[in-house]
Amino acid sequence: MDESAAPSAAVCAARCAKTVAVLKGGRRSNSFDHANAQWGKNDDEKSEKKVNQEREKPNFGLSGKLTEETNTYRGIVIKYSEPPEARKARRRWRLYPFKGEKALQTLYIHRESAYLIGRERKVVDLPVDHPSCSKQHAALQYRLVPFTRDDGSVGKRVRPYLIDLESANGTFINNKKIEPRKYVELFEKDVIKFGFSSERICLIA
Repeated sequence: MDESAAPSAAVCAARCAKTVAVLKGGRRSNSFDHANAQWGKNDDEKSEKKVNQEREKPNFGLSGKLTEETNTYRGIVIKYSEPPEARKARRRWRLYPFKGEKALQTLYIHRESAYLIGRERKVVDLPVDHPSCSKQHAALQYRLVPFTRDDGSVGKRVRPYLIDLESANGTFINNKKIEPRKYVELFEKDVIKFGFSSERICLIA
């Protein structure tokens, strides 16, 4: 694909902001069930996971409590485990995907503490189907981290981070490739790209 033809991070952010303005104005797509929208696995998959848990005992998924040898789901070793500071988000973070000029379905990502991203649909929470993306490409993780207030006092807050899981073709934030296996803090209106996919994803709270 000719990356030079891809929209810049600034253009993607502008489109994202325009979409958010339209949504706040009360005009939403009638083709999508906004009231019942949810993130992650559907009820059937959750039921299947529950059955597997009862049969095999280990607590599957992104628990952070399993070792690499036992952190498997459906026979696949999960490349990522949550850190001790993992927390669920307090803000209603959303992802606004764009493919060219077209805005895709909004993704709500505040219900879990982490989301696995990649091509392996059997285990990931957010599928990305472009062939340049790895099976387990990256993870979005909410972390409880310290910060300094304006008055100089120190507190803690939950912030979103992105980590590349040593993917073949990289993870990009605002067109800059991030280092693998290193948490990078995300900010509102950041634009994310995986591999050579033309799809850009804008983060909004």
